[in-house]
Formats: sequence, structure tokens, C-alpha cells
Amino acid sequence: MNESEQRNSKIIDGTVLCISLSLLAASAAGALCTGTGGTLFADFFRILTSPGPLITDYFGVGSLPAAFLNAGLCGLAMWAFMALLPGPSHVNTFAGYFLVIAHAFYGLNFLNMWPCFLAPFLYLRIRRLDYNENLHICMFCTCFSPFVSELLFRYTQGAEWTPGAATLTGTGIVLTLLFILVLGFVAPAILPGTRAWHKGYNLYNGGLAFGMLGFFLFNLLYRTVGVSAPAAVAFDNPVYESFGRSYRSFAYAYFLLLFGGCAAAGWFLNGRSFRGLSLLFTDTGFQSNFAGKYGMPLCLINVGIYGALFLLYVSLAERFTSGAGFTGPTFGVIFAALTFTAMGQHPRNVWPIYAGYLLLFLFANAFNVLVGGDVSWTPSTQAYINSVAFATGLCPLVGSYGVVPGIAAGMLCASLAPATSALHGGLMLYNGGFTAGITTLILLPILEHYLPKPRASMNQHIDLRDMMTLNESAKRK
Repeated sequence: MNESEQRNSKIIDGTVLCISLSLLAASAAGALCTGTGGTLFADFFRILTSPGPLITDYFGVGSLPAAFLNAGLCGLAMWAFMALLPGPSHVNTFAGYFLVIAHAFYGLNFLNMWPCFLAPFLYLRIRRLDYNENLHICMFCTCFSPFVSELLFRYTQGAEWTPGAATLTGTGIVLTLLFILVLGFVAPAILPGTRAWHKGYNLYNGGLAFGMLGFFLFNLLYRTVGVSAPAAVAFDNPVYESFGRSYRSFAYAYFLLLFGGCAAAGWFLNGRSFRGLSLLFTDTGFQSNFAGKYGMPLCLINVGIYGALFLLYVSLAERFTSGAGFTGPTFGVIFAALTFTAMGQHPRNVWPIYAGYLLLFLFANAFNVLVGGDVSWTPSTQAYINSVAFATGLCPLVGSYGVVPGIAAGMLCASLAPATSALHGGLMLYNGGFTAGITTLILLPILEHYLPKPRASMNQHIDLRDMMTLNESAKRK
């Protein structure tokens, strides 16, 4: 390990620890703001023992401070493995960490994550693979955490299950053990193969791979054997209702402090300058390791700027359209949007995807004026807020092919967003990544047909006529 890799590893570990501690601090602050300190641990226990298919809001099931406590504990657990396993931390692990804490606000908790997280270690041991080098695979497998909660607490009880009950059955435990055994050996095996499908243009490789696996598992465990499909759990939470289901001020305070802190830390570690940031912003994001190419200090600055940009998008969508507001899942996807800020995402190659979502909304309303109908969604509808955070994993398409394909990718991803979760019953948490993967499978062959030579830098101009001429010449040859 050279000096640069060692420095990057230390910054990654330090950032993960600081964010995890900030989540615990936010839990304490949230308890004071909402007056739920006395019920914090009861709320946390309810989160642990409740099924969590998409989209189960942990603010409603438990409380805001309980959800932050859950995220903080999950984050600290990931940090402990990163710090204690021999070897350097890397950008894939950094990405996996963000996905763990993101879903700790809706579907993943400190109980149901452990079987999924630990299952691949058996595979790694048998194959004699390095634990630290493949730690991100263990983190990615936590996307199946809702399956664990379902099998443990609801699946075998049927109509006898009641919300709030934490009853275990022997059959449920056995099914859970069998499930994680299959998961531990199948999930790591299918990850490399799906990369060939999207050729690296979808950063959420696990979303596509695990979406297909979740599709099979859900149909096997539910539709094939005739078990009723799971539904999201909700509780009558007077504290949540009294806040109007919107924790806007708390979100602004927490995330602006977090993003400002990341940007300031990056600026300081980068020699108290933003030197090199403009070069990072020219990167297409295709198969790119920002930490290796530009250093983690610039990646931290990117986290801060990019995070603030996504927060602005959510705030404007929530302000000017009716929708979900700052729910638990909304808090979570703000973290999820940061997943690949050290290996592909930056503001220049994601804004066209945001624009695609907004343009599809305008198109849908204009189309309704012409033919009738009623648009039932807005950019701030929960499914679309969640989807756009993961659609940014298509940023290599924007970087490599330009703004117009990026807008098309956003529109296509938005049109698919409400349909894909039904394929896996909401029991695979990376539904947005799954949708982005399907979008790539549809759009990439078209782009490769008409634009056979993607650009190597975002500053490179794409002339469609020249590209099509090049394509015709290649066909004649």
C-alpha cells in the first residue's frame, strides 16, 4: 500500500466514523426536539421487530430519534469492520457504508442486517478471498434485510400476525437460516456477471444483480406457494402526525452541517484550497475511482457540494409540489445520493438526470391536457424522490454521451420507478438501482448504435452528425 492509498484509507475511515457519530448526536437532538426521549428505546425496539418492505418509514414505525439511533449504530458497526479488518479501506466500502445508513431509515435495522451482512463471510472464507477487500459485498447484501424481518416475524404467522408483535417461530428461524445460506453463496457470485450487461454505465451494479435475485426469491417464497404479498407497516404515531409528517427544519440543520463539514474538511486536507476540483468535474464518471485519481480530500469536497445540490432538489420539489415531505425515506435517500461521490458522481454529470424527472412531469401534465387523464405523481412523491437518488447512478451515461442522453435516462428511469418494486415485493431495498439497471439495458444499445464513440472527458464536444457519419462508415467497413 503506497502513501496515497494509506492516506485515502485513513480519510475514509475517519469520515465514516464522524458521520456515524453525527447520526447518534442527531438522535439525541431529535429526542429533545420531538420530546420522545422517554420512549426512545421502545421506539427503537419496534423498529427492530417490525417487517420493513419498501417503503416502511422508520419515523412512523418508531420515531425520528429512534431512526437516527438505528442509522448511527449500523454505521458504527460498519466502521468497526472497516477499521479492524487488516488492509486499507477503499471507495467501494465507502459506497457500501452510505447505502447501509441510508436504508437504516426505511427497511434496514440493527437486527435484520446482521444475517445478510455476515452471510457472505462464509463464501469469502471458503473461496479464500480477502475479507477487507470484499467488505463492500457484505454491505451490499444488506439490501435483502426486509426478507429477514419477514421470515422471522410475519411470514409463517399469516393472518395471526399483529403489528407490534415480536413473536418468533421455529419454522421462521429455519427458513431464515436457509435464506441467508443461499444469499451468502449466490449474491457474491452474480455480481460480476451483471456488470457485463450494463458495461459499467450503471454504478449500482448490485441494484441490477440483486433486483433479479430478489425477483426470483419473492416469486418463489410468495406467489409460487400462495403466500400473501407483504405490505409496509405503519403505526398510529401522534408525534409524527403533529409534525405534519415533515421534519424540514431538522433536515436543513443536520444536512447543511454535515455537507458543510465535509466540504470544509476536504478543503483543509487539500492544503486549504479547492485545487484540482475543476479537473474532477471534467471526469465522465465511467469506471472512475475519484479517490485514486484526485485524492479523498477532493472527494470530501464533492460530497459536500453534491449533497447540497441534492438537498436543494428535494427542497424545491417538496416546496412547489405536493408529496411526501421530509419523511424517514427522504432522509435516507439523501444519504443514498452520496453513494458514489468517490467513484463517479459529481454535479456536472447528474443534473441532466434531475432535469429528466422534471421534464417527464411537465410532459405528463401536458399530455393529460390533450387526451385527458390525471397525473397521480409529482417530483416530491416518495417513490420518485427515492428513485431520482438512485437514478444518479446513471451518471456515466451523461458523462460519456452528453446532456440529452442524460435527460432521456432520467425520463426513462422516472417512468419505470413505480413499477419495479412490485417485481420483488419491496423486499429488496435497492429498487432504485434496479430501475437504473433496467434503464441502462434499454438505453445503452440505442446510444451505442447512434453514438459509437463515447467521449473521454466532459469538456469534449459531441457532434451528433459526426458521430452518425462515423457510425455509417464503420458499418460499410
